[in-house]
Amino acid sequence: MTDIERVRLFIAVAIPEAVKAELEAAQAELRRALPDAKVRWARREQFHLTLKFLGDVEAARVEALGEAIHSACRGFAPLRLRLEGVGAFPNLRRARVLWTGVRSEAEQLGRLQAAVDFASRDFTSEEKEQEFTGHVTLARIQGMKRTEAEALAELVAGMKDRVFGQWTMCRIELMQSQLLPQGARHTLLAATALGEPPRELA
Repeated sequence: MTDIERVRLFIAVAIPEAVKAELEAAQAELRRALPDAKVRWARREQFHLTLKFLGDVEAARVEALGEAIHSACRGFAPLRLRLEGVGAFPNLRRARVLWTGVRSEAEQLGRLQAAVDFASRDFTSEEKEQEFTGHVTLARIQGMKRTEAEALAELVAGMKDRVFGQWTMCRIELMQSQLLPQGARHTLLAATALGEPPRELA
């Protein structure tokens, strides 16, 4: 029996370089509250907004997946997005993930995510997300002291209204994620412009 080649995929929105610089500045501030905590900070090249994590997908079905995503995006015009505030999953007292929120006008981002989720449903065995929360991951925390949690909560409270950047999002991207010892490496497989035909990379 021949093994079926699979690739680990997710559908995402890229973050502009100027906004990434603001996120790195926020990371530097947050580090001061977590000097001894076990934290894995997201690298600049890893900043992105995930619309749908697909997990392992058969390589032979990637092209069909790209076509499904393109069809789902036809009715959407470019979206104006804004990164603001800092939060934590599941909460600041027991923070495991630090993130900044992504907002759009008139909940357009949520509707786009729902369309992408529906279009990709037959390509993934991952469970449907109960509630979509647009965010960009800043760090993953494996452990911190009570004093660090308190300092972090105070610092995050001061960032709740901070805007890290705004831009017009014109396309979504199909990305491959390879898990390496030094961290995940993301590779762009295809890009779909909102309301336009997809542009594939060689």
